[in-house]
Amino acid sequence: MYQPDLTSLINRYFSQPERTLLVEAGATLLEQNGRNERLYYVLEGELEGYVSEHGENTAKVFSASQGAFIGVHSFFSGVWIASSTVIAKTDARLAWIDRNIPAVEESTFGPLTAQFTPVIVNELSRRQWRASQEAIEKEKALQKLNLAEQMTTLGQLAAGIAHELNNAIGVVSSKSERLENVIVTLLEELHPEASQFFDHGLLYGQKSSSSDVRLRAKEFEKRYGIDRATAKDLARAIPSDTVSSHWLRNPQEAVKYWKMGRDLHDLRSASKHTVGIVRSVKQLGRADVDTLEWVDINESINRALALLQSDLRPVEVRFSPGDMPLYKCSQTELVQVWVNIIKNACDAMIDSNGAKIEVKTRFNRNRILVSITNNGPEIEPATRRRIFDPNFTTKKGGLSFGLGLGLSIVRRIVAGYGGSIAVKSDVQQTIFRIKLPIED
Repeated sequence: MYQPDLTSLINRYFSQPERTLLVEAGATLLEQNGRNERLYYVLEGELEGYVSEHGENTAKVFSASQGAFIGVHSFFSGVWIASSTVIAKTDARLAWIDRNIPAVEESTFGPLTAQFTPVIVNELSRRQWRASQEAIEKEKALQKLNLAEQMTTLGQLAAGIAHELNNAIGVVSSKSERLENVIVTLLEELHPEASQFFDHGLLYGQKSSSSDVRLRAKEFEKRYGIDRATAKDLARAIPSDTVSSHWLRNPQEAVKYWKMGRDLHDLRSASKHTVGIVRSVKQLGRADVDTLEWVDINESINRALALLQSDLRPVEVRFSPGDMPLYKCSQTELVQVWVNIIKNACDAMIDSNGAKIEVKTRFNRNRILVSITNNGPEIEPATRRRIFDPNFTTKKGGLSFGLGLGLSIVRRIVAGYGGSIAVKSDVQQTIFRIKLPIED
């Protein structure tokens, strides 16, 4: 049995010069609901099809270029009524047949309908593909609209919270500054030799890494014959590698003054960071992201870790910083990203023994790559699919407002810089991967 061939079909029916038509750009070939008794084949140019409801809400439904057929439905259904309005986007040249064209070599190729089966199948396939693409695009548009509505509502709510936070943090900031001045004055009058420890804590906070503290503690333990716990405390508090005999007799006094300075340092840093967060919260309804300064990514992560000291006390934290270029962004927003992800990890591991968090940074192919891994429980697939939704939480009591208002804000911030965030989770670990592009 003969198998229809599209190329030979076109040669048989659409190669006659007398059955060609030139259509100028902007001209209408077919009118929706108008009479059409022709099947067109596009030889050159591009045309577009539109449908409307009661003459309103016109929507583009297809584009047709070289090799496409126009009028398939009205021609082969026998209704002879155009289902759409077709307009030439460019100058176009078309070949055509009408209802009166007889079948060519019917004895060999079969009746006209059988010969045009490839055309009908092609058109059905094309329309099905177009319908599926439209459904996907519609779903994406609905998701964007839903997210925009949620973010607007969240932005309005956050603006009120920001106002209250702004008042509260103003008090904290001014009182901590006053307290700092009082302590400095008292130390200068009553115990000036203790100022070195207080000032060290005030200026640098918890600056020494765990590995540095261990190394210095071993040296102190060996040199001064003190116990390991005291050596570690002094390694954090002493700004130099030498400990005077006075402070060796009173090591906890030195540590106490250092902790006073450290706590004020952390309070001051947290106040400053919160002011920046309040500013960011007010921008929740906005799509733009302020690029304020050149930021050291590793330093922004260190700031986040410092802000989360209380949450991280039962957690073993390992930070592996890579060599990174400076990144132009709002440091406050970037710190929010790390704080939210790490805070969520701490919450997930609150009942876990041997909780660990590992943070790695590296730079590759003009992209900053940050991974934050925890060994907490697996995030189930259903939860992973919704984990970045603004109205989704696994915590009791509904939406949880933390330092950055959740992972939805993390995604908004990262996306605002043209980056991406992904989460992978199994029974062994959960990994958040953030990619931030750097423009050439």
